[in-house]
Amino acid sequence: MATYAIGDLQGCLDPLKSLLDKIAFDPAVDKLWFVGDLVNRGPQSLEALRFVRDLGDSAFTVLGNHDLFLLACAFTDRSPKPGDTLDTILNAPDRDELIDWLRNRPLIHHDTQLGWTLVHAGIPPEWDLDTALAQAKMAQKALRQSDPLPFFTAMFGENPALWHEKLSKTLKIRYTINALTRMRYVTQDGQLDLKEKRPVEEVGDKLLPWFDYPRRASRNERIVFGHWSALGDARDRKKTWCIDQGCLWGRELTALHLDTRPATVIQVSCPCYRQLNVTTPSKQSST
Repeated sequence: MATYAIGDLQGCLDPLKSLLDKIAFDPAVDKLWFVGDLVNRGPQSLEALRFVRDLGDSAFTVLGNHDLFLLACAFTDRSPKPGDTLDTILNAPDRDELIDWLRNRPLIHHDTQLGWTLVHAGIPPEWDLDTALAQAKMAQKALRQSDPLPFFTAMFGENPALWHEKLSKTLKIRYTINALTRMRYVTQDGQLDLKEKRPVEEVGDKLLPWFDYPRRASRNERIVFGHWSALGDARDRKKTWCIDQGCLWGRELTALHLDTRPATVIQVSCPCYRQLNVTTPSKQSST
């Protein structure tokens, strides 16, 4: 039995199938952890969503920002943006089943036995693991209500940038979504900076990657995440591993074997950008 974390798919199903062949994935005994962003921008969003859903108990996924945007389009008057590839899902005959399955996925997952935590973007500096799990649970409950509109009302916006226990429920949900699914950098005093996307070497010392924050409360946890294709190679960064390696942009789809010490990286090339007939962006690009 083996457990593999898989980087952002974003609608790139064929590379996933190649990767599963390469690791000799056996759904009867092996487990897959997806870091979120199953859909959008890639050429097979509908097929990728169906494929992961149909893996059943052999796969586990957390929600990414693109997954949440799909849900917002399904439940509110939001519409896909130019370049999005969500219409095939929104117009699919099994749309309702897929949307219902997706909105019941969590924002974070921790496996005590394995000793790993799975999240799309990261855990903000102020939060230990218990706080992250508790705040995610509150947000997930709002998303799963029969009327999820309060969740989506809370979802959009960049403030508050700093966590506080006295925030309103709406602002707590917004901060939770932003931290767990959108965060890359934080300021020297721990505030979220959701605008900066450039590689670390191009950013001044006013901002830090969230995992480099010196007093990070989750610093003793092993965390696997995605969302940051401009970060660079998949490697251990203070017990955190980013496995978004830019598959959508013609780079690699990455699996991280979580049972090995140290964790082992397995990759396949990804031709998605050629299928979309777009130009590969610079290394600083990140979704």
